[in-house]
Amino acid sequence: MSNNAPIGVFDSGIGGLTVVKELIELMPEEDFIYFGDTARAPYGPRSKEQIIEFMHQILQFFAKQKVKMAVVACNTMTALGIEMARSQYPFALVGVDAGVDLALSISKSRKIGIMATQATIASGKHAQTVLAKDPDALAYPVACPKLVPLIEREQVKGAEIEKAVAEYLLPLQQASVDVIILGCTHYPFVSPVIETMVGENVNIINPAKETALDAYRILQTKQQLAVKKSGTVRLCFSADIEQAKKMADFMLDTTQMEFDLVNLHKHT
Repeated sequence: MSNNAPIGVFDSGIGGLTVVKELIELMPEEDFIYFGDTARAPYGPRSKEQIIEFMHQILQFFAKQKVKMAVVACNTMTALGIEMARSQYPFALVGVDAGVDLALSISKSRKIGIMATQATIASGKHAQTVLAKDPDALAYPVACPKLVPLIEREQVKGAEIEKAVAEYLLPLQQASVDVIILGCTHYPFVSPVIETMVGENVNIINPAKETALDAYRILQTKQQLAVKKSGTVRLCFSADIEQAKKMADFMLDTTQMEFDLVNLHKHT
């Protein structure tokens, strides 16, 4: 496989753009293809079987694009399906970094808050990882079902998102956590709201940065880093492409990026 083959990045909607941002900053010479399944977002309330089915449809699309790596920029799909999928595709699969190592390294109280979708929280992945790495730590997982639909509708500030964030932060504040892991790639869109509400004594962990580093290290180890000076970015969505463009502008300089509406059923 060519070193200059593209890297695929995907999510249930626009949240994975937070990972794309970190990947571009770390590896500007790479070509990226992003797929956001905006037609079927959010994934959080769906069954495990349905989420895994959707993930394989997206991975089949990337196989046709001949990617050298696919970054699963979705905590829900990472938690539920990535391990089973690793052996089924001819490219490396990288999941969202849980952010646990960083959280434990900076927490003084050993009380770790986790905000994520219902499916991610139900998987128990973050809490199990916290306890496996530090049996003395306490994990406080909170499912946040209102956040992804609001973010997908561009509600990243204002009274409605503030009310929802306050609701989910309340048990974490009552537990006196000093670190909160954003366990969904959508949530960095509203991190300013979260940071304002928790104050400067609580650290917010955005695992997108660690995820980009994981991808870089794997490509470096495999000697698959691109051998050119600059890359391209193609942003694909399954619906609502104009709204997706608006959200992409929050996170990225899209002036040189290509946008495409993609029907997955034509690629599976």
